[in-house]
Amino acid sequence: MGQLHVSAEYDTIARRIEDVAPILRGEADESETLRQHTEKMVRALDATEVVKISIPRELGGYEFSPSQVMQTIERLSYHEASVGWSVMALQMVTGSTGAYLGREAVEDLYPDVPAGRHATIAGQGTRLGEAVRVDGGYRISGQWSFASGIPLASHIHTAAFCAETGRPLVFTFPKKQATLVDNWDVLGLRATHSIDYVCQDVFVPATHVYEATTTENLHGGAYYRLGLVNLAGICHTGWALGVGRRMLDEMKTLAATKTGTHNASVDTGYFHAAFAQAEAKFRAARAWAMEVWADNEATLDRGEKLSTEQETLTRLMLNNTTWSVQSVGQTVYQWAATAAMRRGDLQRYYRDLNAGTQHITSGPVVLQDCGKWLAGLAQDARWQFLTLVSQEDSGAQ
Repeated sequence: MGQLHVSAEYDTIARRIEDVAPILRGEADESETLRQHTEKMVRALDATEVVKISIPRELGGYEFSPSQVMQTIERLSYHEASVGWSVMALQMVTGSTGAYLGREAVEDLYPDVPAGRHATIAGQGTRLGEAVRVDGGYRISGQWSFASGIPLASHIHTAAFCAETGRPLVFTFPKKQATLVDNWDVLGLRATHSIDYVCQDVFVPATHVYEATTTENLHGGAYYRLGLVNLAGICHTGWALGVGRRMLDEMKTLAATKTGTHNASVDTGYFHAAFAQAEAKFRAARAWAMEVWADNEATLDRGEKLSTEQETLTRLMLNNTTWSVQSVGQTVYQWAATAAMRRGDLQRYYRDLNAGTQHITSGPVVLQDCGKWLAGLAQDARWQFLTLVSQEDSGAQ
């Protein structure tokens, strides 16, 4: 479990994604109208086997490294933002569940991964429900929002707080045991169908439960020692980078159709400078993301866990990537003019981008905690999930 695994299957998965890219692009408009991915999209994604990229190798998955996961999600999101968002959630939860649960649960959920016989798992881990200990497990109740990937899932992963133990726990159970709430009427990421779901006194055996803050994996290598928040950060970084690159490329294509026409704004020095600045901002954000994860991977490969400084920089890098790309998108929207107002790729990507910025991992509280630590005002603190907690407060829990 010491070293970081770098998968030899990365190039194969990348080629498969490129092979189905015309389907993902061609079905995007209908997918948004349906508020979920079309059957043709789903079949195409199944053919890529991208959902296996974070399943531990010893269970039959591909177990990509952080950089490989990030670039895979970047590639998918470049071709279709909502597909990238759904898959990033689905592959992460499907993989990490196999890493953190024990033998009995793994035999149930991952009977034959190479043959495609395994659970696909999605859900919500940041809003806690309630859990009560009972003989053999727990009973959970609550309502959870933003269940990205759930239309593609067979099982649900959900977090709940157990008052008896004082710990947030993650529960995995068949999707049919929850009540799905079809309330996905949103501005962006419409095709993800990231609906709410409700559980009322649902029993989950103790074998299918693990602590939400764990960084101790029972299966797989060093990748899983990152814990859920850092695993999610990899995915959100890749998603933002894919969306940002696509918007710049769409603007470049649009500029080629406008140049030389009467009073074309793309023929002004103002546009040239603005596009250059947007390109620089995007490339700088991507370069820092790669630098941060190269450093993190070296630490994992040595058999060590990330330091508080590394965790802080990882969270700050995600915030910087997200909001740098949002700024890039704003520049594209401004210079695309009325073309961005009409139904099409630019309008959809602009809305999807601005929906993605609202995720809690890139929110202001995380940013403030990063600044507090970096300014030397919380040097004794460490990260617990999405919160910077002092050692004194941590010990009292």
